[in-house]
Amino acid sequence: MVSLPYVKSNIAKKTRKLFNKYFRITFLCFCIGGSTGYVSCEIKETQIEGFVKNYDIIIIGSGGGTKLVRPVAKKGYKVAIIEKEKLGGTCLNRGCIPSKMLIHAADVAMAIKEAHKYQLQIGSPEVLFDELVTRVCKKIDEESESIRPVYEKDENITLYNGHVKFISNTTVEVNGETLSSDKIVIATGADAAVPDLKGLSDVPYMTYRDALRNTNKPKKLLVIGGGYIATELGYFYGALGVETHFFVRSMLLRKEDSEIREEFDRAFSKQFHVHKKITLKEVSHKDGIFTLSYEDENKSLQKMEADALLVAIGVAPNTKELGLENTDVTLDERGYVKVDPKMQTDAKGIYAIGDCVGRFLFRHSVNFEGEYLERLLFQKQDEPIKYRPMPHAVFTYPQVAGVGVTEDTLKEKNIPYVKGFCKYSDSAMGMALLSEYGFAKLLFHKETKKLLGAHIIGDEASVMIHMLIAFMNMDASLEDLLDMIYIHPALPEVVRNAARDAQKQYS
Repeated sequence: MVSLPYVKSNIAKKTRKLFNKYFRITFLCFCIGGSTGYVSCEIKETQIEGFVKNYDIIIIGSGGGTKLVRPVAKKGYKVAIIEKEKLGGTCLNRGCIPSKMLIHAADVAMAIKEAHKYQLQIGSPEVLFDELVTRVCKKIDEESESIRPVYEKDENITLYNGHVKFISNTTVEVNGETLSSDKIVIATGADAAVPDLKGLSDVPYMTYRDALRNTNKPKKLLVIGGGYIATELGYFYGALGVETHFFVRSMLLRKEDSEIREEFDRAFSKQFHVHKKITLKEVSHKDGIFTLSYEDENKSLQKMEADALLVAIGVAPNTKELGLENTDVTLDERGYVKVDPKMQTDAKGIYAIGDCVGRFLFRHSVNFEGEYLERLLFQKQDEPIKYRPMPHAVFTYPQVAGVGVTEDTLKEKNIPYVKGFCKYSDSAMGMALLSEYGFAKLLFHKETKKLLGAHIIGDEASVMIHMLIAFMNMDASLEDLLDMIYIHPALPEVVRNAARDAQKQYS
């Protein structure tokens, strides 16, 4: 190996730095003053062996996959991160964060609408819809763009923007380059699912991607779906003055505890038009107007027109175009990646986390999985993943949150239980809020009194549930909830009252 004599030329130094980052290569350098020298640069991220760049780990997807990028790079390993869209994944760019920024405006609008209950006469607010969406999108784009320079400054991280395809169990191709590693993580997430509806492919409908960046406020919106995405985004539009109609095959939030579901239906249907037990037939679009044909619950054919259509029936995994047929990775019947208790696929060295696996469809769950995988692969912690109670929340009106099992599941599995229940209106803060709906529901094992599940609907449910997440993580019992001093008259007294209600059943 020939070393380059010390050269002051900035060109030479920049050239050395560039090649030092990518290849072991010897090249002739012409320096200022006419001197020459041969440069031999030490390998950093990669080696060229038949034009294959080798890494310690390849991560596909910059959403949940980010939990493995910088922590692994800090340990000195060479990381390739591949992303075909904006950095940050679904949550940052087209999911959790922008939706909650918009929904906060909806919450404020709803508070103004209900101010009359508190003897406050406030007129209808002017909604600067274009400015609102533009502000949110601008902030989201700034956050996404801030990730790139962080990666580019780290000599152990190489970012690839482009579509990736597997060539084998250890090799992928992106932007015409071939990358190899004995550790590859699939964290490609999911995208909007689309129903098989006649005419849908021929009309300019919105999915959540479009709805979060739409700067034109419609007069009337038709929402196909009744789950998390539908009720959150539909609420946003409806609360800001858009006439909003929901078309639901069965029921709203069908995966929730049945009592939560019934209470939500009661409250939500007072604010918005909900068409349940319908069968979609056809959709068309002409002169800026959508026409949706459907059968109502009485099997009568109906039609409704609107200037906007949102399809929000759920998500489907992003696994179809990865070239997984070139590997030993297998998918289930819905297209989700099959993994073992250590998040490894059927192909040795290929792992998968997050929405593409389908165990849980939350950012906090893929964060947990990513952190686990980092410990498994780079800290030699060889235990299978052990999920703690997985919480969830729906940021709609009213808010819904839960952790643990539902009462329906306990009944199905014949598990003996005791239920504690308290309405918001039966608490001091509930009286102040003039709560017309909302409750906390606690489920305890009848024999051990262990907390098995907790479900809340009403104001601040997404915040209130956290005390119960903590209790469940500590394997708490009914006595633990009762042996705590609650601030009076704070809203968590609803939880205390529900625990007291359960205690009465043991007396």
